Amino acid sequence: MATVLEPPLQPLDVSRRPRRAAPLWLVVVATSIPMFMATLDNLVMTTALPVVRADLGASVGQLSWFVNAYTLAFATFMLPAATLGDRIGRRRMMTAGVVLFTLASAAAGLATTSGALITARAVQGLGAAAIMPLSLTLLAGAVPVAKRAAAIGIWGGVSGLGVALGPVIGGAVVEGISWQAIFWLNVPVGLVAVPLLVAAVRESRGLPSRLDPLGTLLLGGAVFLGVWGIVHGNDDGWTSAQVLGSLLVAGALLPSYLLHARRRPDAVLPLRLFASRGFSVANAVALTFTLGIFGAVFLLSQQLQIVLGYSPLEAGVRTLPWTAAPMLVAPIAGALAPRTGLRALLVAGLALQTAALVYLALMTNDAATLTYPSLVPGLVMAGVGMGLTFAPNATAVLDGLPDSDFATSSSANSTLREFGVALGVALLTAVFLANGGQLSPTGYDGAIAPALLTGAAFVGVAALAALFAPGRRRTRG
Repeated sequence: MATVLEPPLQPLDVSRRPRRAAPLWLVVVATSIPMFMATLDNLVMTTALPVVRADLGASVGQLSWFVNAYTLAFATFMLPAATLGDRIGRRRMMTAGVVLFTLASAAAGLATTSGALITARAVQGLGAAAIMPLSLTLLAGAVPVAKRAAAIGIWGGVSGLGVALGPVIGGAVVEGISWQAIFWLNVPVGLVAVPLLVAAVRESRGLPSRLDPLGTLLLGGAVFLGVWGIVHGNDDGWTSAQVLGSLLVAGALLPSYLLHARRRPDAVLPLRLFASRGFSVANAVALTFTLGIFGAVFLLSQQLQIVLGYSPLEAGVRTLPWTAAPMLVAPIAGALAPRTGLRALLVAGLALQTAALVYLALMTNDAATLTYPSLVPGLVMAGVGMGLTFAPNATAVLDGLPDSDFATSSSANSTLREFGVALGVALLTAVFLANGGQLSPTGYDGAIAPALLTGAAFVGVAALAALFAPGRRRTRG
């Protein structure tokens, strides 16, 4: 009988062996640290603006651009970054964003002119565009559906931590070192974030689709020109040729994109996503909520220094009742979402913020009677309201959508949120200036209340939109 010889044992090909999944907590940390860095830089400059203004001789319009250059680039390029991430790998794209963000932070720290700082902030925004939405996408894809709301709650808490520590870190570093150092802090964080992201997070891709350069140009151009016109309206005049022209072109590009996207199922922002109620409501909330709230933060953080005479650090610490609350409330909201439903949390959070801005408008309008303790109730209400909004809104935008659409849907939501930040700073500053506002101890009298009430009106619209958010899902017994 013939003997059957078995082939010799071959060494295991370790390169083809599926990588063991990292612990869930490590995935949360790896995706949240870069997102923390990106959200930190939304507000890190707010308490430093008076110092930067004096050092660089910046105008009021340039002060807005120190914030808006970041948020504008952030908003414009998130959707293209999501599309590229679906094609070349989401983790790879996010890692590239962290590297670019870190290099741009170093450039901002070296800036000696307003133009150089604005340019570096814009490049930071490009890096952040590949960080924040893809961090949520990678996290949501790595977490079981049953634990997704809680994980997003933690993610939202870290986002809240970035919001909370932005003014405090900015104030502390400006007072203790220099305003340039607030950007150098990002460099060691980026050096830690890159290897952690590569080690802990699995690569993922979306459904293969063609790039949409025309749609990207139309939609990105509408965002860019719209915000550019609003920001420059304060300095150049709302009827000037460049401001009016940019707004008119932006208004023409948006419907042009809609016509383009109707004929193209793989558009950079597919219109089919709006068939999801959660996606549509979450985006309406993201735009109107951030427009009202972050424009108010921009004005109030400067009022604490200019009117009440606090140092940058003292002003940052005194914003904590507002900015620290989301860090504590967002994880709780994420854990409660499966029980209460998203609608109840969103409506409660947005109603609290609307009431808070009305209260703060009444308290801050007269410098002669303004005291910090009188602001605390409004700051606390606003902070708790933000915490109840962050995580449920991030969950709602993914509600009912397949995993393959997570990158695009979360990018669209982040785009509108960052557009709202830029638009809110520009619009509320315009209202402030239109009512005779000036950056002086008495320049806020009669000017800040109309601006804050404008912000309250937009947050109130967000609360009405939230009434249509998905409610609590009924389980069948």
